[in-house]
Amino acid sequence: MTSSPVLRVLTGITTSGTPHLGNYVGSIRPSVRASLAPGVESFYFLADYHALIKIDDPARIQRSTLEIAASWLAAGLDPNRVAFYRQSDIPEIPELTWLLTCMSAKGMLNRAHAYKASVDKNTAAQADPDADISAGLFMYPVLMAADIVLFNAHKVPVGRDQIQHIEMARDIAQRFNHSYGEHFVLPEALIEESVATLPGLDGRKMSKSYDNTIPLFAPRAELRKLIAGIVTDSRAPGEPKDTEGSALFQIYQAFASEAETAQLRQAYADGIAWGDAKQTLFERIDREVAPMREAYQRYMDNPGEVESILRAGALKARQTATPFIAQLRHAVGLRDLNAQATQKSAKAAKTALPSFKQYREADGRFHFKLVDAQGRLLLLSGGFDAPKDAGTAIRQLQAEGLAALGHLQPADGVSPDEVAEALDALRNAA
Repeated sequence: MTSSPVLRVLTGITTSGTPHLGNYVGSIRPSVRASLAPGVESFYFLADYHALIKIDDPARIQRSTLEIAASWLAAGLDPNRVAFYRQSDIPEIPELTWLLTCMSAKGMLNRAHAYKASVDKNTAAQADPDADISAGLFMYPVLMAADIVLFNAHKVPVGRDQIQHIEMARDIAQRFNHSYGEHFVLPEALIEESVATLPGLDGRKMSKSYDNTIPLFAPRAELRKLIAGIVTDSRAPGEPKDTEGSALFQIYQAFASEAETAQLRQAYADGIAWGDAKQTLFERIDREVAPMREAYQRYMDNPGEVESILRAGALKARQTATPFIAQLRHAVGLRDLNAQATQKSAKAAKTALPSFKQYREADGRFHFKLVDAQGRLLLLSGGFDAPKDAGTAIRQLQAEGLAALGHLQPADGVSPDEVAEALDALRNAA
């Protein structure tokens, strides 16, 4: 099995939109912090192949790739410490996807949450169950498995909604290992309970699909305006307010220290006005984001620099991927035909050796003989009462030569040297 002496952690983000505060709190910030840990080898990638499953706007995918890469870099990801690459720059990923596709059970893929949800939606609408469902959506878990096992990642930080995909990656890797030998580490989902899932402007989970996001690097004035639009209840200034279920409070908590959070909780109890609470949230977020916003804009204004960083990251990642895919190709039988001929010759040479043959005579006693590769008799034993006695004699001959059994003589026309050469050949081949 190809494995690493250090812990390998792999994280990907789909290039399907502009990074928002939820992406930062749930993925970017904790991943950047994790990349600084000693004894960890980190792989971070932009999942642009995955984006093709749900986005058919080429300009949007290109723009999102730049925005997300710039966001990671601005947030402090050091490309010198990690492998930071674009998925589509690693040709070994789609090749491995096909190898794994051939090992993936269709029944397992039928149970994937995203595919099942689409089928259920069509069924509820009394449409064809597979209407408007692409093979890309159906095969998404296999592509994700290839992303992970190509680098034999031990841990994959994911949200709870992605645990099934890690389980599928394990299942596919196990099937491959069972058929072709131990090549893949079985990855494990890394669920960080402390990482918050942010609510959006309307109180639902912050998501591009709900159109309720706050862009991570929105200009300061836009950030203030968006925060002012967070949905709150109708309680007036002076009325105590609940922190439970408050989107505003939950977002603040994801950025603030314990002491700061305690202060706002007390302010809620004291009846803080919603406008003041929103101003407090704006100031706290801007304090953390403002230093990164400048770096982000610099990267956005210099896409060539980002491109160079991603290409260098791909070269680094392929130092692992290229030799490993060659190993996997060989394992499944995609091999150089010259190497096959060499293997056949080696196998033929191995079989063209002298050999011992044991047999039982009519008197019930056990004998053995030594013959050369052409079947010519070199040595014939006397009788033994039990087969294990004959076996013991053979092992003595192989270990010590004719001197071990002085009563044995070469067959007629065979010299002791020929017997010795035959025994040496067997000993060297063992």
